[in-house]
Amino acid sequence: MIRDAARQARLLAEIRRFVREVAIPNEDRVEREDRIPDEDIAAMRKLGSYGWSIPEEYGGAGLSTEELALAFIELSQCSVAYRVHGATNAGIGAEAIIQDGTAEQKRKYLPRLASGELLGCLALTEPEAGSDATSLQSTAVRDGDHYVLNGTKRYITLAPVADLFQVFARSDPDNKGAGGVSAFLIERGTPGLTTGGSTPKMGQEGAPIGEVHLKDCRVPASAIIGGEPGRGFRTVMKVLNKQRVNLAALCTGPAIRMLDEAIAYARERQQFGKPIGEFQLVQAMLAESKIEIEAARALILETARKRDLGEDVTMDVSMCKYYATEMCGRVADRAVQVFGGQGYVKGRGIERFYRDVRAFRIYEGTSQIHLLNIAKQLLR
Repeated sequence: MIRDAARQARLLAEIRRFVREVAIPNEDRVEREDRIPDEDIAAMRKLGSYGWSIPEEYGGAGLSTEELALAFIELSQCSVAYRVHGATNAGIGAEAIIQDGTAEQKRKYLPRLASGELLGCLALTEPEAGSDATSLQSTAVRDGDHYVLNGTKRYITLAPVADLFQVFARSDPDNKGAGGVSAFLIERGTPGLTTGGSTPKMGQEGAPIGEVHLKDCRVPASAIIGGEPGRGFRTVMKVLNKQRVNLAALCTGPAIRMLDEAIAYARERQQFGKPIGEFQLVQAMLAESKIEIEAARALILETARKRDLGEDVTMDVSMCKYYATEMCGRVADRAVQVFGGQGYVKGRGIERFYRDVRAFRIYEGTSQIHLLNIAKQLLR
């Protein structure tokens, strides 16, 4: 729901200005240096993006699901690195604390996450636990008033630069299911927690992923999110339930940008004595992309409104994540086709988006997992 239309309009205008004046001019630099410039990080802090979803009482903007989706659609119309660094705290970087954190955990961490002083990350995936998140091998063994954690996390967004880790580990070895998993808050610098360097990947330069290593990492029992062991899997499901709406919105922004670029190129590129935009098969690719973008936007915003009203959106969020990520991949493919050879080589940024958006169909639930989720909901 939109709580204050005028305020929301001002926020979206500020985001568009940031994207146009700060982010887009620096996209090539971000790719070249594989990092967001410090001055751009300062601009995102001023924009307030780190705290968009964090409650106002902790220094955030407290955006509703719909307001956040609209903000993410705008922010993601530039290099993916900007929304990863500048908006992860408004998603999986803080959501576990917002949903299930104790009063003390919220007081201690949310204001610093909202300001961007801390970068949060969610450390769930492991070498042997991806789509089957209950197969976690990381362990958390009780030792008096502490837990000792051991294990390795892989492909963790922002791990090389994060300050606060939401780590999921099996705290009850006798419970092999979801009930044996607990979530822990662990700060960088805690003995026994180390991170590797940025894992080389196909795209998304400036948005590092990496490994988190836990070797006899000793933390107090008060580090458990919510203060109660065995609730970690329920916590992460709450996080992902919202994040899948967020990610669907974050996939729609790049599709909008790619379509805008393809339209501009179709108007300027001449073949056979006229702009290629006058050829009907090129027009068809543009029209199909527009239709799919608007269908994704409508599905996302309707799901966001339902979530804001407190309705069960378990199936809806899977539909959003599946459709929007697949849509974005199709738009990327058409955009490259419209650009032709210019879309395959570096220079116009289309090949970068083509590489960047491929990951969307994999993380936070593959397309295939979401199809299964949707089918299970239908057959209940």
